[in-house]
Amino acid sequence: MFGEAYKGRRVLVTGHTGFKGSWLTLWLEKLGATVHGYALEPSTTPNHFSRLDLKSRSVISDIRDREAFGAALAEAKPEIVFHLAAQPIVIDSYNDPLNTLTTNVVGTANVLDACREVDSVRSVVVITSDKCYENQEWDWGYREDETLGGHDPYSASKACAEIITSSLRRSYYKDEGCALVATARAGNVIGGGDWSPYRLVPDVMRAAAAGEVTEIRNPRSSRPWQHVLEPLAGYLALGAGLFEGRKELTEAWNFGPDLSGDITTGELCELMAPNWPAIKCELAPVPAGPHEASLLMLDSTKARRRLGWGPVWDVATTLQRTVEWYRAFYESDRILTEEQISSYTADAVEKRVSWATA
Repeated sequence: MFGEAYKGRRVLVTGHTGFKGSWLTLWLEKLGATVHGYALEPSTTPNHFSRLDLKSRSVISDIRDREAFGAALAEAKPEIVFHLAAQPIVIDSYNDPLNTLTTNVVGTANVLDACREVDSVRSVVVITSDKCYENQEWDWGYREDETLGGHDPYSASKACAEIITSSLRRSYYKDEGCALVATARAGNVIGGGDWSPYRLVPDVMRAAAAGEVTEIRNPRSSRPWQHVLEPLAGYLALGAGLFEGRKELTEAWNFGPDLSGDITTGELCELMAPNWPAIKCELAPVPAGPHEASLLMLDSTKARRRLGWGPVWDVATTLQRTVEWYRAFYESDRILTEEQISSYTADAVEKRVSWATA
């Protein structure tokens, strides 16, 4: 998919011990990159990171520690940086807003402040979230120039991360020879290896493995579901473009599914069930708790037109691959991550060929 864009490149990934970060780290290694990681210890048991045979050099530390991150960055001398380290759970942001705000806002500022002091850095991709938008519950997708905001502390922290990135980019990354910086926003990602709390797919998979029924408490909430490899492909395309010196890419970018991927949590469970007979769900609506958006979609037209990026797996394939991963893990202790990266890459290449000849 990316030719030799990452072959022999030095890449640093913050948050490499997390769900998305561990998938990205393995993919970068398969692309021939030398990867350095900076993150806290994995937050769940089991966790995806510990089950992968990664070659990356790992620094376990807090992204809020500017001195520690600066030292790790100076030692790694990366050419490309992907910043994924974050507190990613909406409910946790209600329980501990200061941890969320300092991690997601100050952490982002630390990364950008440190990167401007290391001459090797040429490309920086800051990962935020689709929740950075001031959500009006519209039934159409948000574009990158929509108003930023956030009802809950997590969403607000991601909006702030976008503003901080834009400010520091215009203040310190505007001269010739400076690294090129962009932000990336994705929707609800699913896939094997996520055991985070308060997330529907991990909850359903844990219950299936234990022979239990999952209660779906917000069956009508709609989300833009996509496999984790979809936005990661967008991040990689963006990182490569920035490394090539494409200054026009120093903006915000959406990487979301097409409209078929925007389904309710109730529908999601119905579509997962045929892939593993152990999956049992029942609708059990509860009175409203802390506010979470019930409708959110992204418009990724810009990424399609200017980066050549687009979804590869439809929602049915996404759910099939996701359930397949967890079923292999729980029934035979197999890890299908590398196999699924190869399968996704093959499908992406084939689909892009068909686009080119359409």
